[in-house]
Amino acid sequence: MFSIGDFARYGRVSARMLRHYDAIGLLRPARTDPVTGYRFYAAAQLSRLNRVIALKDLGFSLQQVAAILDEQVDAAELRGMLRLRRAELATARAAADARLAEVEARLRTIESEGWMSADDVVLKSTEPVLLAELSGIAASYAPEDIGPVITPLYEELGRRLRAARVAPAGPGLAYYEDAPEGAGEGAGTEGRPAGEAVVVHAGIVVTQEALGKAAAGPSAAPSPGFDVVTLPGLGLAATVVHRGPMSRILPTEQHLARWIDDNGYRSAGYARELYLECPEDKEEWVTEIQEPVARA
Repeated sequence: MFSIGDFARYGRVSARMLRHYDAIGLLRPARTDPVTGYRFYAAAQLSRLNRVIALKDLGFSLQQVAAILDEQVDAAELRGMLRLRRAELATARAAADARLAEVEARLRTIESEGWMSADDVVLKSTEPVLLAELSGIAASYAPEDIGPVITPLYEELGRRLRAARVAPAGPGLAYYEDAPEGAGEGAGTEGRPAGEAVVVHAGIVVTQEALGKAAAGPSAAPSPGFDVVTLPGLGLAATVVHRGPMSRILPTEQHLARWIDDNGYRSAGYARELYLECPEDKEEWVTEIQEPVARA
């Protein structure tokens, strides 16, 4: 079972939205604590949430969404609806592309339900790493909010590393944390305020030796223009490899969420993203998702 905050993070929606869906009977929690009133959700409920968001993004009202779901519309019919909507959106302004990518991710998740193997999830610990990093704040944990923040951060970090003559010693590693109070709106009180503002850390593995050589060089800058942090290792992480662009991360993340729930674990924080291979063609990207976990 997941708190409303963790369930919102896996669904890439806000906790406020889940409370609204509960109030109108569209998506009820699997359990509500009778004493605290806190809501708890099961991983299996991600299927209904995906359909709700996909249909809503296709332009249906919530009342229409409820009626459609009661008729058990399958993934093939949803895909047909998406194609019709895509033809309309193709003539709209370019900003609609981000929304289309989100709809595609939802449908890919729906279509992949049941076929992804649990064998590709590995439990392991990770070692501490030294990172050169830049950070920024995204309005939410949704891909359409993370992408416009993390991409410029990595571009700028690469430029500053080259200017400081610091050679990377390993892959990029991104990690996330809740933004300070007031940095976003709608922070929830039940569990993690997922779906709200988050701090995005875009890091690249470096060595102390490379930093030392750069600082001692004849053209060393007074300040390298980036932060250097030692990121602690994860004592226990459920990990899975995602292939392809990060805009299609949703099916992989929700597959991992189901594995965590089915195997008696709970999330212990935001997942890290270790970018193993990042060629120019994003279809060839290979990223390891590292979700810190603990026994439920």
